[in-house]
Amino acid sequence: MFKAVIIDDESKARNALKNLIEKHCGNIKVIAEAGCVKEGIEVIEEFSPDIVFLDVQMPDGTGFDLLEQIGEIDFKIIFASAFDRFAIQAFKFSAIDYLLKPVEPEMLLEACSRLKDDDRISEINRKLEVLLNNRNNFEKIALPTLDGINFVNIKDIIRCESDNNYTNIYLNDGKKHIVSKTLKDFDEMLTPFNFFRIHKSHLINLNYLQKYNKGEGGYVIMEDGSELEVSRRRKEDFINALQSLG
Repeated sequence: MFKAVIIDDESKARNALKNLIEKHCGNIKVIAEAGCVKEGIEVIEEFSPDIVFLDVQMPDGTGFDLLEQIGEIDFKIIFASAFDRFAIQAFKFSAIDYLLKPVEPEMLLEACSRLKDDDRISEINRKLEVLLNNRNNFEKIALPTLDGINFVNIKDIIRCESDNNYTNIYLNDGKKHIVSKTLKDFDEMLTPFNFFRIHKSHLINLNYLQKYNKGEGGYVIMEDGSELEVSRRRKEDFINALQSLG
């Protein structure tokens, strides 16, 4: 049984989440609640929870502020927040679970299903380190692999290649990570960082583009020596993207 606390400045939101947990998550027991950062720190120190459901925006600060004040984290975290594009992007890059308000039972169950008794504290803290650093400038991304979470610099990714429900991530040091996310997930995250999806199976970092052959079967050559097809329907947008770089 996991012991949980809910930290949220809205009492209705706390009650709604608590009711959902009691109804759908039999392995979680809510043992305390708090309505602000100060109270949140106090209940965490008093009750030593296994899980903290944490709001982002509160009257006396943010959930990020709370985590920074606590120091090393020895509990699992699931954020609950109203829609905030930047915060959601930060959660995705750090592989930390989040729930959008109003919380839907399916999303709660999905997030809770990933909770494990043997989650490594060091890994949780690395995720949080990436999350907190990315608040100011997105530099790193968490890659969930079969061996655990790998944290890499975004600028070191040369290309991403689809492999059904997995994605192969190729880095500039020659390493490859097989990640349990789809290429669509990385397309949504990395496109704002000078990446372009040239094909349903390929997302490339334009900073590592060596050559583009416009021929009938257009293709690119990347700095790692790979030759990748550019699909016809993406060709015009790709050329426009290249021109905007110039």
